[in-house]
Amino acid sequence: MNARVRNVQSALDSFSEPWQPRRLASVNDYDVKVVKILGEFTWHSHPDTDELFMVLSGRLVIQMRDGDVELGPGDVFVVPRGVEHCPRSDGEVSAILIEPKGVVNTGDTPSERTTALRELD
Repeated sequence: MNARVRNVQSALDSFSEPWQPRRLASVNDYDVKVVKILGEFTWHSHPDTDELFMVLSGRLVIQMRDGDVELGPGDVFVVPRGVEHCPRSDGEVSAILIEPKGVVNTGDTPSERTTALRELD
C-alpha cells in the first residue's frame, strides 16, 4: 500500500503566495487543493465543471453576477459549472478547492493570475 498522510495546516504553512494552489491529494479524477486567497481574483467561469470552496480560515466573498456569497471558517460553497464568479478577500483566507484534474484556476479567462497547479514540497 502506498498511502500518504498529509496535514492541511502543514501544507498551508509550506507556502505564502496567494492564488498559487497546491495539490494536497487526488481522489479518483479530482484534485484536492489548498490555496491562500488575498485580494481580488479574476472574473471567470468553468464551463465544464462545478468548483467547491471550503474555507478553513478568514472570510471569503464569492462575487457572482446575481449576488455575492460570503463564507467564513467551516463554510462550503459550490459554484455551479458555467457561472461567472470572482473570489475576493480583504484579509488572508486559507481554503480547500476540489476540482477535476486539469482544471485551470482562471477557467475560461486566462490572465496574469493563471498558474499551473503546483505540488507540495
